Amino acid sequence: MAFAVARTRDEAHLYLDLHPCKRCGSVETTWDRALVSVNGELAERYAGACEDCGDAREFLFGLPQKPVMPVGYPTFGGQEPSELIDAGEWLWVADLSAGNVPTGDSKEAHRTLSVAAAAVEEVVKFIPPGEEEVPDDGFWSERGRQMRTAEPGRFQLDRLLIVRDTYRDLAARHA
Repeated sequence: MAFAVARTRDEAHLYLDLHPCKRCGSVETTWDRALVSVNGELAERYAGACEDCGDAREFLFGLPQKPVMPVGYPTFGGQEPSELIDAGEWLWVADLSAGNVPTGDSKEAHRTLSVAAAAVEEVVKFIPPGEEEVPDDGFWSERGRQMRTAEPGRFQLDRLLIVRDTYRDLAARHA
């Protein structure tokens, strides 16, 4: 049984935040992280109890072939597209982050805009070389498909690069 790979800790934690408790909907969980063997396959296990309702929560992720060394905040992954979070969900994360930039706290504004820029960069990774938009197989989650259906033009390479660069420029102003 192959598990979807969490390329970095930042990507794993974002995935956990995108998948709240099935019982109560809370994302508040203190996660214990461990390397485990499942049917002879190494995996990274995140386990904990929901802080609101107490339900046990567990996620298993595959290990990357080559570990990605963090180069700043956030570091979601390497050159390859995510196996955990689809292109539509990444753009949703970018929208959520960019729409919640705090005022009056330059450091936190920089962090929030950095997440938005990095999330858009993750969308770009789904576009094959020589192509101009995210292909159909870049969308597998309900939220991701809804994002594409609502505004398919937002997944075109030229638009994504403009948005990413804008978020990067705004983040740099707060550095």
